[in-house]
Amino acid sequence: MSGDAAEPEYDWSGYGFDTRQVHAGEEPNGHDARITPVYLGNGFRFGSLEEGRARFAHDADGLVYSRSLNPTGAVAERRIASLEGGTGAVVVGSGAAAITSALQTVLEAGDHFLSTASIYSGTRILFDGVLARSGIEVGYVWDWRDASEWRRLIRPETKAIFTETIPNPRNDVVDIAAVAEIAREAGVPVIVDNTVATPYLSRPIEQGAHVVVHSATKFLAGHGAVIAGAIVDGGTFDWAGSPHRYGLIAGRPASGEPSFVEQYGNERAFEQAARLAVVNNTGPALSPLNSFLLQQGIETLSLRMERHLDSARTIAEWLAAQPEVESVDYSGLPGHPDHDLATRLYGGRPGSVFAVTIRGGVEGARAVHDGLRVFSRMTNIGDVRSMVLHAATTTHLHFTPALRERLGIHPGLLRLSIGLETVDDLIADLRQALDRVPTDSA
Repeated sequence: MSGDAAEPEYDWSGYGFDTRQVHAGEEPNGHDARITPVYLGNGFRFGSLEEGRARFAHDADGLVYSRSLNPTGAVAERRIASLEGGTGAVVVGSGAAAITSALQTVLEAGDHFLSTASIYSGTRILFDGVLARSGIEVGYVWDWRDASEWRRLIRPETKAIFTETIPNPRNDVVDIAAVAEIAREAGVPVIVDNTVATPYLSRPIEQGAHVVVHSATKFLAGHGAVIAGAIVDGGTFDWAGSPHRYGLIAGRPASGEPSFVEQYGNERAFEQAARLAVVNNTGPALSPLNSFLLQQGIETLSLRMERHLDSARTIAEWLAAQPEVESVDYSGLPGHPDHDLATRLYGGRPGSVFAVTIRGGVEGARAVHDGLRVFSRMTNIGDVRSMVLHAATTTHLHFTPALRERLGIHPGLLRLSIGLETVDDLIADLRQALDRVPTDSA
């Protein structure tokens, strides 16, 4: 009898990663649609004047406007938070929007924060340009292992630390637990970009981070069809008890209303401040359709990552043995400075984005870059398709030669993002392209 049928599960806490990436965040909907619908509405009705007031005052649950929360996006948010081990998440229009919104939630004009120097070039441009013009200053730590460098650069106005789990493009590795210990001493939160590792490989909150950001465009979505970002609240930082002032989160508005900490506790204060006081007010909301596509990608994350990781390691090992190759920046290879760390943290499979430097400088790189036929010549990473990019003339074009040199972005360096194609086909494509390298370079 139908009355004896078990109700569907909606509380996925305690289930495995693969199960949660398919189901977490779902809620019953009016028509029992198995896939979360795309809710294209921009706004939602109030039952009464009092209900509208309560929603705007955050005294009652309920939707207001898709700029702050949409039912389709809410499922993606809950799913990402579940996979990262966070208390909540906010999806936004891009990875850059996620980083900007996360930092604007904790920083204001006159503040300072520290970042590891090896971060993605676009993030560095954001820090040195947009944030600097907003009166927020960044300092760079070149050796995250050197505690004395961190302590030397920390100031009274330092209010956050930013880093990446696996920096792009050179595949070095950062020990988040070690950075989190520095942050604990300084009493500041750690914000970690986990785009390349994904929660399948690394969950920074478990290692002491307080906020995680993603360019969900990349591996989370995974199919090259969407631009998206995500911010995850770890719910572990004591915003009101910190020696620093986090006015947006722990301060009361001028109207005397309760602070986000008073209203939501430390567990969700950052998430709600980011959602309601930054994303809602500045407008980088993720569209419902892109939220839907993001969910579809997340459902196969672990399956895709296994192929990405295995193929990347096979190709890196193969490239390291080719005479036309000067070096391979893949920390899974013995001899790489981060090899031991990559082995300990990632089992020797540190992501699928790495760099290869071709002999002969820019002309050697040009020969390979322009000779590839299966690899797509384009910017992006984490796609099902394999991609190649010449960093010095694209992502790092506007850096000074001295900065490119210090970052290890040499003229012959190519960034590879290894996709899901048959690995033998990718190696064959690389081999025929390497054959174009001038013989006096090899």
